[in-house]
Amino acid sequence: MQGGNHMLLEEPVRLASVLAPAKPKVFPSLTKIVGTLGPNSHSVEVIEECLTAGMSVARFDFSWKDATYHQETLDNLRKAAQNVKKLCPIMLDTVGPEIQVHNSTGGAIELIGGNHVTITPDLSKAPSADILPIKFGDLAKVVKKGDTLFIGQYLFTGSETTSLWLEVTETSGAEVICYVKNTATLSGPIFTLHVSQVHISMPTLSEYDKQVISTWGLQNSVDIISLSHTRSSEDVRELRAFLKSHDLQDTQIYAKVENAEGLEHFDEILQEADGIIISRGDLGIDLPPERVFMSQKTGIHKCNMAGKSVIITRVVDSMIDNLRPTRAEATDVANAVLDGTDGILLGAETLRGQYPVDAVRTVGRICAEAETVYNQSLHFKKVARHVGEPMAHEESVASSAVRSAMKVKAAAIVVFTFSGRAARLIAKYRAPMPVLAVVFPREGSDPSKWRSYGTTQARQCFSVRGVYPLMGSTDEAETGGLTKEEYGIKLALNYGRSVGIIKPYDRVIIFEKIGDSSVVKIIECDDSER
Repeated sequence: MQGGNHMLLEEPVRLASVLAPAKPKVFPSLTKIVGTLGPNSHSVEVIEECLTAGMSVARFDFSWKDATYHQETLDNLRKAAQNVKKLCPIMLDTVGPEIQVHNSTGGAIELIGGNHVTITPDLSKAPSADILPIKFGDLAKVVKKGDTLFIGQYLFTGSETTSLWLEVTETSGAEVICYVKNTATLSGPIFTLHVSQVHISMPTLSEYDKQVISTWGLQNSVDIISLSHTRSSEDVRELRAFLKSHDLQDTQIYAKVENAEGLEHFDEILQEADGIIISRGDLGIDLPPERVFMSQKTGIHKCNMAGKSVIITRVVDSMIDNLRPTRAEATDVANAVLDGTDGILLGAETLRGQYPVDAVRTVGRICAEAETVYNQSLHFKKVARHVGEPMAHEESVASSAVRSAMKVKAAAIVVFTFSGRAARLIAKYRAPMPVLAVVFPREGSDPSKWRSYGTTQARQCFSVRGVYPLMGSTDEAETGGLTKEEYGIKLALNYGRSVGIIKPYDRVIIFEKIGDSSVVKIIECDDSER
């Protein structure tokens, strides 16, 4: 029985399985989890636990704290990754055109519903229930009577007692007078101000972002940059040119779509970016609530058809303070997986939440359960139909590898690649088993330079659903005299056995490119291949 086209259910088996004791998972979910590192996930010990629980990508949010703090966290991440023997990509999240309310005193500010408050660009004024200073001088020029403003930590998507909902009543010079629609308490040194469906004339890539990327980003060879508030393809091209000028041309760009303007230009942004983050925080207040789900489903579908990674945010906000998500949140995570997302991004849940490790583990379990009823067959047909005929050679062979893996019930697909592209192509067809990507150096490449390049390509694969990269080698001291193919297969099978996804007599699909041709073959594993 098919449910909503996205689920594959067999009654009464599936219903009975809900009541059966949960089986321990020997391998993380195919869906990737991005964890934002901060005060409650800063130590080596906690980061180790997050990695072991299933965190695949570490996000560094530069809208708070300075580079020194983030460097300490990154150094701890590297130690933790080394301790648990895992690669983990670094995602740098830009600030972008974010309007911030500056609370110079740091004290709590309580605003009462029914009163009025003035928004001013004069930062010398002390913040209070009557006046809030912002770091933006043109707000009065872009808003009009009746426009909606949101201020706070959660921006009306989580805890409403800390989010403020305002309506513009008039402007006076550079100041904006607003009617306070709800009672809320703002706390902390900085809160975000969002103007619903209004273009803000601030650059997407701010001078602060450029400074962070050209120093901290370059120093640490960041793998992915999350470009906040992406509004057009030109935003992506500008960042791409900036990265190239700072010797960061291998860094991937994930466009963060979080407002109506970004949705309007979604297709052109998708064409330019390496991946998409559907940021439901700001998007959830820029759109009417009843339209948020459609933006998510449509955005994920477009990314799936293009074969580009897509990640969604703001899924288990309640786990900031609670050990378990709400029923609605658990269902939301599962539905995102059934929609076809590559990953789930945890923000405050891991940054300052009380249960960062549990948040990662819980989301991973929900994803893994949803994957068991994901309608892979329908997805495969949709992608094949979208690609059309005649298929390009690489598309044809990649789809054949996934189809073969399904038919023989393979435990894994092993891909040999030097850029990660072949692994992403396999992932496009949503194989229901892990894709083990062995990243080899390109023939004739400088070994000293390749190690850095290859590690970046391998780490970047961790943001793609189902792909788990392994660092290959052509050094005879490491390969033991084996051919590239023999060594690659041995490396992948040994890894698969070590994490419990490959057992004796399991079948494995091997996908590799030889010259201008791509080859798919099936092997059967036995203990003698160790």
